[in-house]
Amino acid sequence: MIDYIQMIIMDFWHTVVEMSPYLLFGFFMAGVLSMLVSQNLVERHLGGRGVLPVLKASLLGVPLPLCSCSVIPVSMSLRKHGASKGSTIAFLLSTPQTGVDSIFVTFSLLGPIFAIFRPIAAFITGLIGGILVDMFGQRLPNEEQPIPKCSDECCRSGRVSDRIVNGLKHSFVTLPRDIGRPMLIGLFIAAAITAFVPEGYFADKLGTGILAMVVMMLVGIPIYVCATASVPIAAALILKGLTPGAAFVFLVTGPATNAASFVTIWKILGGRTAIIYLATVAGCAILSGILLDYVAAGVNFEVVARPGWMLPHIVSYTSAVILLVMLGFAVLTKAKAAHK
Repeated sequence: MIDYIQMIIMDFWHTVVEMSPYLLFGFFMAGVLSMLVSQNLVERHLGGRGVLPVLKASLLGVPLPLCSCSVIPVSMSLRKHGASKGSTIAFLLSTPQTGVDSIFVTFSLLGPIFAIFRPIAAFITGLIGGILVDMFGQRLPNEEQPIPKCSDECCRSGRVSDRIVNGLKHSFVTLPRDIGRPMLIGLFIAAAITAFVPEGYFADKLGTGILAMVVMMLVGIPIYVCATASVPIAAALILKGLTPGAAFVFLVTGPATNAASFVTIWKILGGRTAIIYLATVAGCAILSGILLDYVAAGVNFEVVARPGWMLPHIVSYTSAVILLVMLGFAVLTKAKAAHK
């Protein structure tokens, strides 16, 4: 048992070392985005029917580092500011699947193919879901509820100095607080899979076909896991024999939806919209997984679990310590605030 604990600790530390420089840089870029892209600017482009607002919503959602829970209030705020239902769903679908932080982490642990494929799949999923909702998800005229107008402070822009301070706070306080706990849990789950699951286990049990993807879809849809925390889990699953396509299905369904977000969408946007939302996630996840396995079959696909040669060891180790201290502080302060 002691040997297994040591293996978990060592694998946990190794994964943190590999991903921490990229995650810290992703945090910084997320703060820059929050300074440059105001909520007012986003909301102004997402109103009205048609493909263009849906396309904008899906595209704008890709780099934003919001998980499937935190994206709900943001999306409802967009809806409150006048965004169409299709744009709202497009944003809901594309945003939690990826973000600047998770893209860098995906590159560090899963390599360039995953890092490129993932945001493209998120964008296409959002676009498809938004168009389908605009076509089939609208309520009848007598059922449609008026959208309340916004009078919050978010509609008023602040000074440049305030935006810089808020951007840095978003980078290194708000984001770590939001993803700190699921990130640490995801790292421990990945380490436990590496320690306890035999080599080739998933290939033997699930095979390499559509069954493995369906299983990963059924596992990923109801649970809560953020886009960044899902990456080390997917890497561990691949190293134990799961196909890249099946792992990608988990990377889509895990962050994109969970039971809580589905119920919220059902209550606020309607049952028909919620069903389209869920069907879009499931269908696009399976199709993306099939396509990724096809791409992987034609190249020398390998999980990039050790890209440390790209950075000096002192940078990786220092970044790992900074990241763990930052996440630990965020988790402790959040827990302390919750008990007040």
